[in-house]
Amino acid sequence: MQTKRLLWLGVPVLVVAALLPMSVSAGGAKHVRWDIIHLVGGAPPGPVTAGGMASASAPDGDTITLTGSVTGGGTWQTSSGSGTYRVTELVSFVFANFQSATPVLDDMIGDTNERANGTAVLRVQFSDGQSGVLTVGCHGPGAPPGIFEGIATTKGYKTYYAVHDPVGGVDANRTIFHVH
Repeated sequence: MQTKRLLWLGVPVLVVAALLPMSVSAGGAKHVRWDIIHLVGGAPPGPVTAGGMASASAPDGDTITLTGSVTGGGTWQTSSGSGTYRVTELVSFVFANFQSATPVLDDMIGDTNERANGTAVLRVQFSDGQSGVLTVGCHGPGAPPGIFEGIATTKGYKTYYAVHDPVGGVDANRTIFHVH
């Protein structure tokens, strides 16, 4: 009898606990802007502008390079072709935290106080008819561990999951979110 009563009390508590993170994350930002960025000079302070490029590799060694910003899409290039892609759906955005004020970045995209770390998952359609899922990770100043910086994507069946890390002095493989 005691066990049944505890079970009846425990199930609603578990359901509420499971739903709480969804409502908190869903009730956050009204607008999230994502960009693959140019970091002029490859190091702070930049300036930081939209329209950079980021790459990831597949297990067979093929590499995809993307440009892109906001929610529209951009261009893609692999060893076997190139074209454009467009975002068809925001699957999820997980906010990690706002970026720290140091190092100082000359942000030419948005409000410096709205720069955020996190991960976005987007459905994309490529101009050659293939579809995919694009993951954008931003591990900027003050980010907690566990977020990659750059992009990973699928294009058709191929998985470009080996993210190319940003390298100091090189203007590539960097992203940014602005949340408000």
